[in-house]
Amino acid sequence: MLNELAVALAAFAAVVVATPAARRLALRVGAIDQPDERRVHELPTPRLGGLALFVGVLAGLGVASLLPSADIRAVFAETSEPQAIVLACLVIVALGLLDDIRGISAPAKLAGQVVAAGTLALSGVNLTFVYLPFVNFPRGTVGVLGPDLAAIVTIVVVVAMINAVNLIDGLDGLAAGIVAIAAGALFAYVQLSQAVTDGLPSSSGLVLAAVIGACLAFLIYNFNPASIFMGDTGAMLLGLLLAAAGVSAIGGTIQPSRGAFAAFSIPVLVPALVLAVPFADTVWTILRRLRGGRAVFSPDKKHLHHRLVEIGHSQRRAVLIMYYWSALLAFTGVGVSLLPLSAVAVVLGIGVAAPLVAMVVGRLRRARHRGDGRARRFVSSFTKSDPPDPDSPADLRKRSRDRL
Repeated sequence: MLNELAVALAAFAAVVVATPAARRLALRVGAIDQPDERRVHELPTPRLGGLALFVGVLAGLGVASLLPSADIRAVFAETSEPQAIVLACLVIVALGLLDDIRGISAPAKLAGQVVAAGTLALSGVNLTFVYLPFVNFPRGTVGVLGPDLAAIVTIVVVVAMINAVNLIDGLDGLAAGIVAIAAGALFAYVQLSQAVTDGLPSSSGLVLAAVIGACLAFLIYNFNPASIFMGDTGAMLLGLLLAAAGVSAIGGTIQPSRGAFAAFSIPVLVPALVLAVPFADTVWTILRRLRGGRAVFSPDKKHLHHRLVEIGHSQRRAVLIMYYWSALLAFTGVGVSLLPLSAVAVVLGIGVAAPLVAMVVGRLRRARHRGDGRARRFVSSFTKSDPPDPDSPADLRKRSRDRL
């Protein structure tokens, strides 16, 4: 844990230093988000924060490569994962910078995402195992993918994760915070399931530590009111890193026996669970646009986070609501794979009930306050005294004395 903490701190410090420089660069090259009808911010805001996030991740992995731990040295010496992830990040950052500065078409962006995901797959970062719940139902089974199919499935998963994070980047601090939560949940799984991975070298813990540190540092500048946005550069980078870490953690798993349901089936689903909220929003957005006859990649202001703002929540409150539900789903998914189901059910029940109770109590208090106000106004209408008559004899005598 101390090694991962050092990686996170290095990424945090690098992002704190690099973000102001990225902001100045964005102002110089004109990479600025202008307010319009589909955006919620009101002031022009620079959008090259993803470049600072990339610097932070590189700093974190650079520090990791210098640590004396035998396990970490094995990751860099016995696997090509760190190099593959950095190379894929270079591809996605170049694509994002081009989009943030000049703008590119949706098909070109998708092609670049496939190239970045393919870089991971061809370098050996592959999703080797897939849980098949309807085979040998209800216990299910775990299928082993061949090299070609594993590469295809990995590319699909990585591209889906990239676009899920990109689609939720609509409010100040939303994408960075949810990715930090998702990375924290996956990090907890990786650290607590070493027996599952049988101690095989994996870069997932290091990558997740760097992502957590970088995201937390970026929130200093990106939480509402944001002074800089991460842009497509940052959103696609974070999606790629989260997918790569999840694939690395699962790809290093020893092939399970059919009876090890909890230990191996749920971990396969963890990457989807930790981003369940943005994935659900992504699917709903695609269906909504197809039904309306619009292009899938056409922007709008009908995402879940936009609707939270529309119904009266401030940007900060809407973001915190999204944080809460993402954390509840993410850590529940991890807990199912590592804890007794009874304990997970209790925690999940409390997590769901708490905000509902708070909402009901808040509405009752507001209703009582409104009722008390109406009652006070009703009573005062009968008890308040009439205003004095300016032409009464007493007032006339008083004005006469005043004149004298």
